[in-house]
Amino acid sequence: MSEDFEELLVRLSAKLRNRGHKMTAQREAILREIFNAGHFTPEALRDLVAKRYPKRKIGLATIYRTLNILEDEKIVTSVSFGVSGKRYEFGIKDHHDHMICDICGEMIEFVDEQIEKRQKLIAKQHNFRIVSHTMQIRGVCAKCQEL
Repeated sequence: MSEDFEELLVRLSAKLRNRGHKMTAQREAILREIFNAGHFTPEALRDLVAKRYPKRKIGLATIYRTLNILEDEKIVTSVSFGVSGKRYEFGIKDHHDHMICDICGEMIEFVDEQIEKRQKLIAKQHNFRIVSHTMQIRGVCAKCQEL
């Protein structure tokens, strides 16, 4: 990931202006926390922002609106947990896949070149052009297996 936070802030500010929005102090605070976070829920993000910026009143509705904008701009990506909702992550980083614990929800990122090669081979065999993909492997993490 070569883009630093200040470059990202300038780029997002321009995109927001083009959409008729402003880069508010609340949006900047949210973006700053996302830039430094791993996987998070909107509620956890609100708690992080509230802890770091206690004088800024940033509600959950602002968090959701900002996440929608950032997802549209490919700055965050989401992983759906069905009825459990979504988790988000900073989206401007190298491709990776996820293993997700069905008990505690831990998400483990991984990259496997063999899997990537197999996907390309399978697509070629079916005359299919891959635009993007996500992989989620569901199971039980090492900590939860010990319980």
